[in-house]
Amino acid sequence: MGKLFGTDGIRGIANKDLTPELAMSVGRAMSFVLGKERKGAILIGKDTRYSGDMLESALEAGIVSMGIDVIKLGVIPTPAIAYLTRKYKALAGIVISASHNPGEYNGIKIFNEKGLKLTDKIESDIEEIILNNIDIKNRPVGDAIGSISCSKTGPEEYMEYLEEIVDLDLSGIKIAMDCGNGALYEIGPKMIERLNGEVIAINTNPDGMNINDNCGSTNMNMVQELVKGEKADIGISFDGDGDRIIATDEKGNIINGDHILAICAKHLKEEGNLKKDTVVGTVMTNMGLDSYLKENGMKIVKTQVGDRYILEEMLENGYVLGGEQSGHIIFLDYNTTGDGLATGLKLLKVMKKADKKMSELNNLMTDYPQVLINARVKEELKYKYNENIDIKREIERVEEIFSGEGRVVIRPSGTEPLVRVMIEAKDDNGIENIAKDLALFIEKEIGVNN
Repeated sequence: MGKLFGTDGIRGIANKDLTPELAMSVGRAMSFVLGKERKGAILIGKDTRYSGDMLESALEAGIVSMGIDVIKLGVIPTPAIAYLTRKYKALAGIVISASHNPGEYNGIKIFNEKGLKLTDKIESDIEEIILNNIDIKNRPVGDAIGSISCSKTGPEEYMEYLEEIVDLDLSGIKIAMDCGNGALYEIGPKMIERLNGEVIAINTNPDGMNINDNCGSTNMNMVQELVKGEKADIGISFDGDGDRIIATDEKGNIINGDHILAICAKHLKEEGNLKKDTVVGTVMTNMGLDSYLKENGMKIVKTQVGDRYILEEMLENGYVLGGEQSGHIIFLDYNTTGDGLATGLKLLKVMKKADKKMSELNNLMTDYPQVLINARVKEELKYKYNENIDIKREIERVEEIFSGEGRVVIRPSGTEPLVRVMIEAKDDNGIENIAKDLALFIEKEIGVNN
């Protein structure tokens, strides 16, 4: 793990951790590293955060100072940048977003010319230049300096792409939508309307700071109530940059990423399009999905947490469906990253073709009891928890409690000073208290107050 790049790019509080000086350095360093192999412009999109303009300007300055052109796409979701980077044959695509984090945070995510997140090697090369203050001698002058242009066609091109991949008529279907005051606040409702569906959308008035503010995919209460109040057929809720989705059925029951994978895997298998009859999940994937897939002639392969690792596994072994419980779902036949809106449309297509209510589809798999508790720790120690002998022994002691019918998964957050404690078991048996006790033990050993 690098000192700047986490599992989902560079992230921090804007103008404190993620400063314009750092953003300009990233612009120069990435242009130098990526520009060695090929030419092309760099696309920049952003979510609705107040700090987006500041970081965008700094990135642009760094990029054009290296003689590379910038095309600004404005407020647009992450999956649209991944798609348009490929379509435009760009050198790279940048998304300025902190995904599900609060408004004061921001981040820089970079896609290569194939719409893939940068490799660890490329990220390390960029970090080395920045952290070691290596002077990049390239200083073009005159008309050799890069130019900056704005394109307003990105959202339309993205919606046209979505229309092509779903081929869907939503006449007679009512959708409740929580846009989280994020990047999909305009595109999301428009997309449903152009497919002839009825949409009741909330949190579509971003003010620069209300992104993810008790709304969106990490706070499902609002869309649950909206579904029930409006008698909608489905509820869909997005995060700040639109690459993840959590849905609800018509009764307001949550459909998380594991259930979405179950629904879509069954559909793809029936159509003969689930390559190798395999789904890619993570170590956090509920064991209920494992059981469902096995019972229905399918398999699951698990990676460490992070959609980049899911994608790597899919690319390496030819799988087409993968995702996380948190709602990052990748359909590799169509895009190279999670796409909240595309996934929502896929769910609607399955529902329509099956002629079933979402509650029926939501019941395909049965969840094993699972608890996730965060331990707040020192940032510099979160990747070293397993070097602490006492923590290691406590984890082993907890695992013995379940006698092979449960599991403990400990992992550091890629974006926050947290160690996540997940406990799952066939039966509940007080696993929440066990998880809380283990999280407190970890905080006692390497927590922020020590």
